[in-house]
Amino acid sequence: MTQHAALIGLGAHLPPRQVTNDDLSRTLDTSDEWIATRTGIRTRRWATPGQATGDLAVEAGHRALKSAGLAPEPGAVDVLVLATTTPDHPCPATAPRVAARLGLGPIAAYDMGAACSGFVYALATAAAQISAGQARRVLVIGAETMSSLLDTGDRTTAVIFGDGAGAAVLTAVPDAAAPGVLLATDLGSDGSGFDLAYVPGGGSREAAAGPVRDPAAHTLTMQGEKVFAHAVTRMADSVTSLLGRVGWAAGDVDRLVGHQANIRILTSLARRLQFPVERLVLNIDRVGNTSAASIPLALTDAVAAGELTAGDRVVLAAFGGGLSWGSIALTWPEIAAV
Repeated sequence: MTQHAALIGLGAHLPPRQVTNDDLSRTLDTSDEWIATRTGIRTRRWATPGQATGDLAVEAGHRALKSAGLAPEPGAVDVLVLATTTPDHPCPATAPRVAARLGLGPIAAYDMGAACSGFVYALATAAAQISAGQARRVLVIGAETMSSLLDTGDRTTAVIFGDGAGAAVLTAVPDAAAPGVLLATDLGSDGSGFDLAYVPGGGSREAAAGPVRDPAAHTLTMQGEKVFAHAVTRMADSVTSLLGRVGWAAGDVDRLVGHQANIRILTSLARRLQFPVERLVLNIDRVGNTSAASIPLALTDAVAAGELTAGDRVVLAAFGGGLSWGSIALTWPEIAAV
């Protein structure tokens, strides 16, 4: 019997350290007004010393399991997928350690590296494993400590990014029309733009071992205007293709949950799709750009605020480094986010 992947649990976690625009303006040539006007961000969370991506992922994973009514124990899930740009170590992957810390037993666990599109890629991959009969339940986590990649003296990046984690539980169901089923996915990439948002050093092309060639090579660099243009175009095209697959018009969508990169990107995306701006889910003002954690954090906030209710037609859309992008459609289930 064909199985379909349905969302049954949702959880999120933010580190306690809050960094406001006023905090940043003390060391950068910027202001609260400058940052908020250009990005929509008022504050963000940064990890405390010694706090890593895996720590945030474990907390979010616990909460998603609780939301799904599952205990963190062997047999709870069959697979854990961790979407992250900031793993605890270059080697090994962070996911197996997260699974062990959650007490999930010797399950399959792996990292997914697709930058800010990572959570959408991870959901699509998890859904494919369920449809293929390789898994019954999958825990998908998006977790980042983007502050570890920032040059805090560079206002083009330091003001944008935050840290956090969000997680979702998918389960196999036989009914393709059941609430929470991922109805369709659309993924894409364009490697010719790899250097529009990237960290040059630390990989095999410019290894971290040996004499340090340039400390700046190990921080995030971004060509903001070009990223902006690609983000709007690629997400709009992806969502348009996705809507065609599920037979929805833009006006049929109750909530569009886009990657929280920049308020102007999100509103431009809505205009391009002829989608009402008031139906956007937004929390960028409170958390900033949290890369792969962005969409699950936004979903959790929206549920908590009553902005997502059972039966809503929901579209997720993301764009990130790579370049990578993707979108997913689902009808929202009855769910309590933690």
